[in-house]
Amino acid sequence: MPLRKTAFRALAAICVIAVLLFAPLPWQPMTRIHSEVTIQRPPAEVFAYVSTPATWPAWHPSSLAVRSATDHPLEIGDEVTEDFRVAGREGTVVWKVAERRPPTLWRIDGTIDGRKAGTVTYTLTPSGTGTRFEREFTYQAPTLLFSLLNWAALRKQVDAESTEAVRRLKAKLDGGARLE
Repeated sequence: MPLRKTAFRALAAICVIAVLLFAPLPWQPMTRIHSEVTIQRPPAEVFAYVSTPATWPAWHPSSLAVRSATDHPLEIGDEVTEDFRVAGREGTVVWKVAERRPPTLWRIDGTIDGRKAGTVTYTLTPSGTGTRFEREFTYQAPTLLFSLLNWAALRKQVDAESTEAVRRLKAKLDGGARLE
């Protein structure tokens, strides 16, 4: 009988832990990843390039492929589907343009399987003969498990990938080469 009671208590504890780890949080902690570079091109050129999804795989290491409206700068309400690999996780996100103020601001909101996945905001500011380009990626932790994983490793990986993305963007756009 005592063994049965102990097993029942252990099972109950495991169930409680599972519920706590996977249940939606009543508050969702926000993570903000900020990266920036100065690019030796006018803001209008940088804006047109970064708001054209077909260019994303050329400079963002997490962007594997894009589909639908990809060959032009997207307008408010336009959507694009992107296959990604972020922090080792592959998936598909649908981005929708939520705000657009050329050549200074562009914001897209992402959803994965109908759930909010994050927001990417590009802010462009004239800087000398070029553009100060800021990229901000924000996302929430929907569960305690995600929050713990984000704290332990994900945030650091996402930050490194974002830093690499703006470094590649600068390398791609600096130097006056023709943009494609």
